[in-house]
Amino acid sequence: MKPQDIIAGKTSLWIFGYGSLVWKPDFKYKRSKVGYIQGYKRRFWHGDNFHRGNDKLPGRVVTLIEDDDEATWGVAFEVAGSQVEESLKYLNVRETVCGGYMTKMVDFFTEEEDQLPVQALVYIATSDNPLYLGPASPEEIGAQIALCRGKTGHNLEYLLRLAEFMRSSCPHVEDHHLFSIEAAALTMVSYLLAAQ
Repeated sequence: MKPQDIIAGKTSLWIFGYGSLVWKPDFKYKRSKVGYIQGYKRRFWHGDNFHRGNDKLPGRVVTLIEDDDEATWGVAFEVAGSQVEESLKYLNVRETVCGGYMTKMVDFFTEEEDQLPVQALVYIATSDNPLYLGPASPEEIGAQIALCRGKTGHNLEYLLRLAEFMRSSCPHVEDHHLFSIEAAALTMVSYLLAAQ
């Protein structure tokens, strides 16, 4: 789906973030809401050789994997008017050109149970992407994250900020994949510090 197809005839758009967008959207928006999308699970299966790693040692960032029994929590941002085109231009570079993600429209559900879902744009990296790394144990992923750094910063910062978002904004949600990788990465950091 191309950005021009997304904005055709629209005066507003919801954009769903489930990784760094939850704590660093870096675009102007009208409002934001915490909520979830169904049919996907968040996984640290995507490589990053720009923002959180490099060509020799790619970082690990999240993507979505289809799973009918799962839901992924995050933040949806409503952009309106000129914000629609501006945010899509920015995200095209951040997520598509530098990250290798594609776009898809999904139903976004807010925390409020009496609200109907809204259509939201989401960025997903698939297994046919050259940066896709696929599954690994929490220990392997945590060690990789603990060691990587890219142009935007340490890969560990990405992990810790995402875990903090989940604890503060979605305390009722247990994200075992995220929290097991966080524990493994922090264990690796403590080993590295003790070895110095």
